[in-house]
Amino acid sequence: MSLHSATAQFHPLTAREAAAAGERRPQGAAASIAQNRTWLSRLSVHRFRNLRQAQLSPDPGPVVLLGENGAGKTNILEAISLLTPGRGLRRTRLSELEMRGPDNVRPEGIGWAVAGRVETPAGPHDLGTGRDLQSPARERRVVRVDGETASSQAALGEVLAAVWVTPEMDGLFREGASERRRFLDRLVYAFDPAHAGRLNAYEKALRERARLLREGRAEPEWLLVLERNMAEKAVAIAAARRDLVGRLAGLCAQAEGAFPRAELALAGDAETWLHEQPAVAVEERLQQCLAEARLRDAETGGAAAGAHRSDLLVSHGDHGMAANLCSTGEQKALLLRVVLAHARLTALERGTTPLLLLDEVAAHLDARRRAGLFEEILAMGLQAWLTGTDAQAFAPLGGAAQRYRLQDGLVLSDG
Repeated sequence: MSLHSATAQFHPLTAREAAAAGERRPQGAAASIAQNRTWLSRLSVHRFRNLRQAQLSPDPGPVVLLGENGAGKTNILEAISLLTPGRGLRRTRLSELEMRGPDNVRPEGIGWAVAGRVETPAGPHDLGTGRDLQSPARERRVVRVDGETASSQAALGEVLAAVWVTPEMDGLFREGASERRRFLDRLVYAFDPAHAGRLNAYEKALRERARLLREGRAEPEWLLVLERNMAEKAVAIAAARRDLVGRLAGLCAQAEGAFPRAELALAGDAETWLHEQPAVAVEERLQQCLAEARLRDAETGGAAAGAHRSDLLVSHGDHGMAANLCSTGEQKALLLRVVLAHARLTALERGTTPLLLLDEVAAHLDARRRAGLFEEILAMGLQAWLTGTDAQAFAPLGGAAQRYRLQDGLVLSDG
């Protein structure tokens, strides 16, 4: 099945389907929330990791994916994440997403596809993506929106925003700054889909400059062009990060629910300079820093300044302790506070909600915080996709959640 045919599977509801959907639709205040949220009403996954063909038609509320380890639960979340800008939940090479055949071999020229119908306050949209088989060496994604091929992944972000929490993020506050930058950039995408394109352009210029400096035969004029481009993109990236952190900090500092208050700050050259100077002056200053650091950067293989050196700083709002010094449980709670605050900010400013993709999150929370998480998800009307092996962990959601069970790459309704 091609990306086009996978996307084409989505068609207007028949009268019978519309009536059935109406019977499931929440009434009263919940109906008002549903009108102002974004959610996936259909998901089609084809030849993606261990999923040969998966079709889901969930309701607007939480979706629980149950199954043993390796059944394909996280693969569903990863497929959904690729309906938004960026490299997805696992940041894997596109060729690695292809379903393996006999003897663990990936067939050539077939490709994988993910498609979804997204319900928004402005109406439904059909999104689709898959690996570009016309140029497999480039590891490029094809993106389709409402049946038309889009020029960039930013088109996905205009329709859908998603934020995720995975077990791999348990060390987010203890490890290097790169993972925190990626996490922050994912939050920015919800408000500025073009942010992904600027990041890609910046990283490409950064790699090209490093290569030229390493080889030692670059023309000064070409280095100047690259550094000017890097400075321009870096300031735009820093401004977007700084703007979001400033707006998000207020919500994170509020003491409510089961999660602790969080204090946010942003460290980085461009971010600091933007507080003191206009953007044009910061661009010139950054470009000058890059030019002066060429000899040192040629030895280290990097760049002494730029958007790749920023860091998101988080601390516990009740006692001011840096997140990396808090207990593992407190770090997870702080991370969820930031994610839930971001969802609320998205709803307030975009007028609709993001998807939450929460992989094995319930298993790492105590009963009080697990109940608090579910309460906030339901209160905000979020379509949260949650995975787990223990159905009992999701019992507090009751009938508000739709459940699926995965087994050996098959998706089955779980009542």
